[in-house]
Order: sequence, then structure tokens, then C-alpha cells
Amino acid sequence: MAASKEAGEGEGVHVLLVVFSAQGHINPMLRFGRRLASKGLHVTLATTDVVRDRMLNSLASSALSHDTNFRLEFFSDGLSHDFDRKTHMDHFMDCLGKFGPPNLSKLINDLSPKFSCIIANPFVPWVADVAIQHGIPCALLWIQPSTLYAIYYRFYNNLNPFPSQHDPSLTVHLPGLPPLQPTDLPSFVLPSNPFGSFPKLLSELFQEHLNKFKWVLGNSFYELEKDVVESMAELYPIRPVGPLVPSTLLGLGEGSDSGIDMWKPEDRCIEWLDRMPVSSVVYVSFGSIVVLSTKQMENIALALKNSGRPFLWVVKSPDNADPVPLPTGFLEETEDRGLVVSWCSQTKVLVHPAVACFMSHCGWNSTLETVAAGVPLIAFPQWTDQPTNAKLIVDVFEMGLRVEPDEDGMVSQEEVERCIHEITPGPKSEEWKRNAVQWKEAAKMAVADQGSSNRNIQIFVDEIVGRHSISPSMSALSMTTTEKSSTIQSPTFGNLGSC
Repeated sequence: MAASKEAGEGEGVHVLLVVFSAQGHINPMLRFGRRLASKGLHVTLATTDVVRDRMLNSLASSALSHDTNFRLEFFSDGLSHDFDRKTHMDHFMDCLGKFGPPNLSKLINDLSPKFSCIIANPFVPWVADVAIQHGIPCALLWIQPSTLYAIYYRFYNNLNPFPSQHDPSLTVHLPGLPPLQPTDLPSFVLPSNPFGSFPKLLSELFQEHLNKFKWVLGNSFYELEKDVVESMAELYPIRPVGPLVPSTLLGLGEGSDSGIDMWKPEDRCIEWLDRMPVSSVVYVSFGSIVVLSTKQMENIALALKNSGRPFLWVVKSPDNADPVPLPTGFLEETEDRGLVVSWCSQTKVLVHPAVACFMSHCGWNSTLETVAAGVPLIAFPQWTDQPTNAKLIVDVFEMGLRVEPDEDGMVSQEEVERCIHEITPGPKSEEWKRNAVQWKEAAKMAVADQGSSNRNIQIFVDEIVGRHSISPSMSALSMTTTEKSSTIQSPTFGNLGSC
């Protein structure tokens, strides 16, 4: 079924979306592309061919497979399909940066008609250089909260002091945000950060590539992060166009969603939830990447057992590895009120009336889905943006609480129990639930016809369509890099191989 069109705008206008090949990156871009297609644009999404089969299989029965305004394309990252990209992440990122640009450029040359705009996500910043080579204006879709965009911008451009080897406990004060302790900051800006490729990529994005993007769009909505969005208006603005979450969470109907699921969910989850009392179940999931230690899993298991509450726990095994073992006898002792599964349909779980709260790693996709579902959160962050997302949940959105680890980073059984008891019958539980429901309504309003995000998308579409009707190329973007100013300048946003 073809996407509906609004006022016939965008006829003949084609945009290319280029995304890093991970489920948490692909889904926001797919949903944004679907919204562009609904406004009459012709959308092509391109990612690396290592996920071709999984994507095509996952989308085979979706409405997207029948949408004549939407197509999928793939290009090589320079590595064989059986190469272990997770274990050798630095090498993978190096190869993607080396072979991605020429392979994407060839794909653009091979496709027709020509594109009026290219939209990239942060883990493929080199797409901006490819766009310049082809004389096509480029946008960035930021897939973490606007807060992270502001933090990284200020950190990599040395605009504010951050923790260092000399002062690792420094409190960070940024406009539009509460004071941030080191435990509230993304792990990549900390002096203790052990990862090499991701800080390098972010540094390149914010120091070398950002001024090549005409637009920065964000997977958030204005009302959720109003103060921090406004704090960036005079530096390098971000235009929220989200939340880019499953359509059922926003009252848009199940058939209009276009997300993918790389793993098969277990259908028995919903049947089990149907048998549970309203607002009784603790839902626990740490996403598709986080792998907890055996001791941490044991602490969570014992806390769930001792809490006396029904629970649904997603325990995903690492790819090609055995699952982390649960304590002996745990499944048998909790079988009357607990269910442990390898994967579930998170959207269906979050909207189920039996769910009382969500214990989450606080990845941004999961956080936004929980905001849109109106469910209180127990924040259990691990790395990257998750500690900052947890800070937002507790002190900005005020819809949950955060576990407190010990000095070794371990969250004790007693601490998990404390959080479960506080978020369900505790003294602040009603306040958290009330705030969560208010954010749920705000999210729906943001994507409605006159909502802030829908207006921002329409402004973006109008600018693309206007440029397409005036000129198929941009002379400014055809300049060589050396002809451009080395200082970062704000864009105009209207109203607001092998290796």
C-alpha cells in the first residue's frame, strides 16, 4: 500500500537516507523516512549489506514492503559477512570509514533519479563528504537525545570544562540542564573511557563534519527537551522531529509502523501478561547489546524473587554465545509469577495494562518508547548515552528513579529490591506515574497535525522541495573543503571493497 500524500507536495523529489547497520540506528531512520514518504517524498534507505537478509525478512510482511514511495538499497563496508564486527569494532569502524564512501558514491551514481537531499546518522559522518562530491545538500538525523548533542558539541569544541585526568570529579554546568556529575555524563567524554573508535568518530563529527550538514534533526520532541534545544539555537541548532517510535505508541495505528526486529520475539509474553493483574508486572530488559556479568544477573534475579511482584524478564544471549546463567532453582521458584524470555515485542509489552514499570538500560530508543507509553522507569544505565538518559528520566522528566551501584560498579540485590518497592507502592510512585502519563500525551501531540515535530518535518520538507524547484544542485555545497570557513557556523532552520 503506497504512503498517503499531503497536498501533493514533493512530487518527484527523492531523498536518500544513509544509516549505520544496527537495529537501534536503523529503526529511527526507517520511521523518519516513512514520515517523509507520507508527505509525498520518494525515500531510499541505504545501509551496509551485512544486514540485508535480516532487514528484508523482518520487513517482508510490513506495510513498508508495499510502499511505492520507499525502497531499500545496500552497499559494502569492505568486510566479509562472517567477520565479527562486535569483537573487532575498531577495525570495523576503520573499514567502514575507508570503503563506505566510495561504495556509497557508486550506489548514488547507479541510482536514478538523482537525490535532492541526503540524510545521514551520526555513525556515518563521512556521508557529508559524499554528498558534497555529488553536489547534494545533507542533513544529520541525531538519534540520541538533544541533551547528548549539546554535551558533545560543547565538549568537542572546548566550550565548557569537563572532567579530566587532573579533575575527574568535576561537576559540569551547561545551559538548559541540571548540574551533571561524572556519573551523569556519557562514557565517551570521561577520562576513564576505554573505547577508541567511538570518541574518534564523534570528534570527527563535531570538529570536522558538522558544518557540512545544512540541517540537524533530532529524535526527540521540543516539549521534552525545550531548555536544551533552545540553548543550542545560537550555536548549531537541532530541530526535533520525534519521537521516532513504533506508531502504536502514538495512536497512529499498528499498520503504519516500519521498524525492524533482528530477533524473533516470543509470542507467549502477551498471553502471559493477559493473566496478570493491572499495573502489577515489573518488565526488565537491557536491550540488544548490553551483557551483564553473572554476579549482576544473580543480584537482579534474587531481587525479583524477593520482591514478591510478577515480572517479565528479557534475557538475551550474546550473538553466538551461551546465555548468562541464572541462579540455580530461580526459574522453578518463580514460575507462578515470573516469565523469562529471550526476546519480546517491547511495544506490545509497554502498552499492556498489566505492566507497572520498566527496569531498563536506558538506551534512547527504549527511553523514548517508554515515554510514549507513559510507563515509569527504573534506570539501570551501563555506558555511552545511558547515564545521561538516566539523569533526564530522574531529574528532568521526573518519571522514575535510578539504581545506585557500589564503588565497584555493582548494583546489589538490596538496591534493586529498594527500587522495585519505591516505584510500585512507594510514596512517589503516583507522582512518577502521573508525570509519565503527561509525557505520553505530550508525545502524541508532538506528532499530531499541528504538533511541534510534525511542523518541523513539514518545514524541512518545504525547504527540500523549494531547493529542488529552484536548482537541482547547490553551488555552496560544491565548494572544496578548503574554500569553506574553518569555524562552525549555524545553519538556517526557518522558524526555529575488502579490508
